[in-house]
Amino acid sequence: MLDAVENASPVDAVEAVTRELGAALGAHTVAFLIADLSGRALVRLAHVPLRDDAPGRRNGTELATVMPFDGGPMEQALRTQTVLVVAQSDGWTVLAPVTDRGEAIGLLEMVLPNEPDRRQLEEIGRTAHVLAFVVIANRRHTDLFEWGQRTTPFTLSGEIQRRLLPGSFTCEASAFTLSGWLEPAASVGGDTFDYSLARDVLHFSVTDAMGHGVASALTATLGVGSLRNSRRRGVGLLAQAEAANADVAGHSAVPGSFVTAVLGRLDLRTGVCALLNAGHVPPMLVRGGDTRVVPLPGNFPLGMFAEADYRAGEITLRPGDRLVVVTDGVRERNAADLDLPAMLRSIADLHPREAVRALADAVLDVSGPTLADDATLFVVDWHGGHSEDRSTSAGADQSRASTGLPD
Repeated sequence: MLDAVENASPVDAVEAVTRELGAALGAHTVAFLIADLSGRALVRLAHVPLRDDAPGRRNGTELATVMPFDGGPMEQALRTQTVLVVAQSDGWTVLAPVTDRGEAIGLLEMVLPNEPDRRQLEEIGRTAHVLAFVVIANRRHTDLFEWGQRTTPFTLSGEIQRRLLPGSFTCEASAFTLSGWLEPAASVGGDTFDYSLARDVLHFSVTDAMGHGVASALTATLGVGSLRNSRRRGVGLLAQAEAANADVAGHSAVPGSFVTAVLGRLDLRTGVCALLNAGHVPPMLVRGGDTRVVPLPGNFPLGMFAEADYRAGEITLRPGDRLVVVTDGVRERNAADLDLPAMLRSIADLHPREAVRALADAVLDVSGPTLADDATLFVVDWHGGHSEDRSTSAGADQSRASTGLPD
């Protein structure tokens, strides 16, 4: 299978996997559905050079058909990370999540002539996991997957903003699970989130650049670029903030630009989390059914005053804790009508991947369908037990998966 992938072009890599699996199991059809960037649909990708009348979005001979979530088996399989088998009139449909470290990349859909046995389902699950790595590796060489995921065109500012986000919005490790989500405004508001895992430390940030549009996206680029540069040099949290403050103040194309931010450094051995708040919405802690604001020293936004000093605070997380960071788009205007503490309590049992989407949907319900400002959400669940050992199945830790769809 891997030889077939390597011998194929990047745009044909997925088909190389599905063709091998379909032939081995005698499948009627095999398809890969990629997760839409909205987080609310799957997109069926196909190559249809001879059918000009096929419904869907086209790019030359490439066809993308959007399949919105409707609470049915496809959505259930993806959100719960469970392989589902559905009896149909023409055979048995198998839906297998395509996942890596909890990041739901898409779904493998197969129609088999006979009901699959346990061994076949295990083989399908393993192949779906391999398919995740195939997509990750080959999307570096083609725009096909990115094009398929975009159900609406991006503005220039949106394109810049997307490049500032991490390659994966979700990450599972032994001690934690995290997920971030950005619900963009009609005119991009400069929000970003980022994270990086070292051997014993998790670094993360949530930032919000002043203004909207391209100017805001460029300011965000300065802030995120500076934070990543200093983080990769191995400097501490205070030094990262000081460097970003100087860089935004010294290089912004728009005088007076600044970036609000929450920067975090979580020690995976102890659960001690250092946090620095630079003029941002305070982070929240969900613990034992209670939601509270994490008290931190106040600091100026990054870039507001070139000579500003910065102070950090810290909190020691306990197993079962959830740390939540949002941007002011979640609290502004009509979004302020959302009872955020109550909402956080109601979704406490959801995997962070589903929790951030449920929060985004709640913001849209009270403020949408078009937001006045970006709404960004970042959730870290602390489990403790930092080690190299994990119990996973086909790219996901089943013990942490959501057991159902969000209400």
